Parts: sequence; structure tokens; C-alpha cells
Amino acid sequence: MGARKIVHVDLDAFYASVEQRDDPQLRGKPVVVAWKGNRSVVCAASYEARKFGVRSAMPAMRAERLCPEAVFVAPDFTRYRAVSRSVGEIFKRHTDLIEPLSLDEAYLDVTENKTGLPTATLVARTIREQIRQELNLTASAGVAPNKFLAKLASDWRKPDGLFVIQPNEVDAFLLPLEVGRLPGVGKVTGEKLAKLGIHTVSDLRKLNLSVLEREFGRYGRRLYELARGIDDSEVVPDRPTQSISAEDTFEHDVLLAETEPMIRRLAEQVWTASRKESRIARTVVLKLKTSEFKILTRSHTPGSPPCSCEELTDIALGLRERVELSPQQRYRLVGVGLSNFQGRELDAGQADLFPHAEL
Repeated sequence: MGARKIVHVDLDAFYASVEQRDDPQLRGKPVVVAWKGNRSVVCAASYEARKFGVRSAMPAMRAERLCPEAVFVAPDFTRYRAVSRSVGEIFKRHTDLIEPLSLDEAYLDVTENKTGLPTATLVARTIREQIRQELNLTASAGVAPNKFLAKLASDWRKPDGLFVIQPNEVDAFLLPLEVGRLPGVGKVTGEKLAKLGIHTVSDLRKLNLSVLEREFGRYGRRLYELARGIDDSEVVPDRPTQSISAEDTFEHDVLLAETEPMIRRLAEQVWTASRKESRIARTVVLKLKTSEFKILTRSHTPGSPPCSCEELTDIALGLRERVELSPQQRYRLVGVGLSNFQGRELDAGQADLFPHAEL
């Protein structure tokens, strides 16, 4: 079998771009997708906001200090999911081997494609153009012989770029890179490599496997392979959902007895999201974080899966009774989740409880 042809597609500043697309007054302005408040975090930032150093996952208060002119927009995940499904429909015209990583990025195996296009590069170019023409959004894409390299490539010419790593160009691309660009090399691993005199992939390649395994354990073999551009992982379509959850941080710490309105709202979000799954979740999870940042979780698996939003909410609320802390304990965060997903063939009587679930 010849080399795989993998495309990684990443929509540019997705949430912020959808907001700018749908509201012409936001175009060209620094847009931050986040709830305002001293405990909120940034979900996404437009490229205009990124010029000021605003990044996703940073505290919203810091984003506001970095970019006082920023326009804050509350996230609308229902709309983002709808747009993501439209992008997925474009992908399906070209291949069925699609592995979504999130709402805004996915791997596609186009070793064989449905449209008969002669190269993976042309497939990626066509997908980007269809996203632009039909959805008025931009996407960056990377094309390479494997997933690891394709993801690196898609980031190479962001935003709105296409970068291709041909099989005979892997070393020329990879060897000069800083080791921090490799997946899994964070601050701690990077510092450890630096102490060994390893700064680039070229340096890393000079270490033999036994040294890497001694220094980094099982991850040492992964480093050895990445330094050589090796990644045999396949594009896995329809990776089964492990859990669905939603959580929120309070503006001010609250007592457990005061969490009911938030739990009800989160349960509704989780129930709505679960309706899009082809499988049924059997376990309900309640997550709490105390004012001292201690995380508590309580879960319950009823005899039959929750069959309505009301039942899910009742179970989540009931789980509070299993929290043994003082009634005066205050909490900064609450979350509701569904896990333990199983096939729909639980029993014949369950089938008609979920007649409209979408795949």
C-alpha cells in the first residue's frame, strides 16, 4: 500500500468568524467570544483581537485589559454546531473517512476520494473553496502523508492558508523545527529536552531509542517516531462519544442550596446535546468546585437511562444530597454530565423513547 493522503482542515477563528459573518458591524473589529465577567474565559478571538495578544482560554478580564476596544459576544454553541454540521456535509462529498476533533477541525483520509480529483492538494483546495463560497468562512488546510504532519501543515499558513508536505519533503520540513512544535512536548518535556541539548527536531533525531525511553518512558518511543515523521495512526470516523457535559463558573461563590437554577440550565444544555447522539447515556454526573478549588464529582446510574430532560435534571439535583460538606461551604463552579454511552439495543421497550435522535 502506498503512502496515505491526509488532509487536516481547521476553520480560522471559528466562533469569532461566525459572529463576524452573521453581524456585518463586527467585521474588521477585534471580537472576543466570551461571557463578560471576572470568572469567564475566552472561547475564541478574531485575528484582529489576537494582534493585541488575546488568546482562547485566557481570562476574559485579561482580554479586556489587553484589548479595551474589543467587542465581547456571548457564545452561541447551537449556531456553531449547525455551521459545523454544514462543514461536515462538504467533507462528506469527498470522503467518508472523516475524524472530527472538535466543531472547527477534522482529519480527512483522501487516499481515495469520491470526486475523482487527482491529488490530495486539489481535494483540500476544493474543500476550502466550497467552505468559502457556501458558508462565507475561511479554513486553513494541511496535506501530508500522515495525521501528525497534516496538523502541523494546516497551522503553517494560518489564516486562510494551504500548505502541502510531499512524502519526499518530510525531512526538509521537519528537521529545522523547534521540538516544542511536536505534539505532547509541553513546557516540562521541553525543558528536559533542552537540558539534554535538544532544541530542534534535527537534534532529537540524533538520540537513539534507548536513551529516549530511559529519559521519557513510553513517550520516548513516540518522540523517536515523531522526529522521523512517523505516525501510523489511522483516521477514525465516528469515534464514539465518551461523555457530554456542560459547566459554568458563578460570578460569586454560592451555597449548594443555591445551585438549582444553574443545574437546571446546564441539564437542559446537556440533554439537548445528547439528542444528537446515536447511543444512550446511562450515567448522570454532577461536578462541583469549592471556593478552595477542590473538585467533587457524584454520579448515578439508574436502572434505565434518563428518558427526559426532567428526569436528567431530577437526578442531577438529587446528587447534591450525596455531598457531605458543611451546608455553609461555598462553590465556584457546577457542571452536569452524561456518560457511560451504550448502544440503543438496550431493550425493545426503550426504542420508542428516542424516536428523533439525530446521527
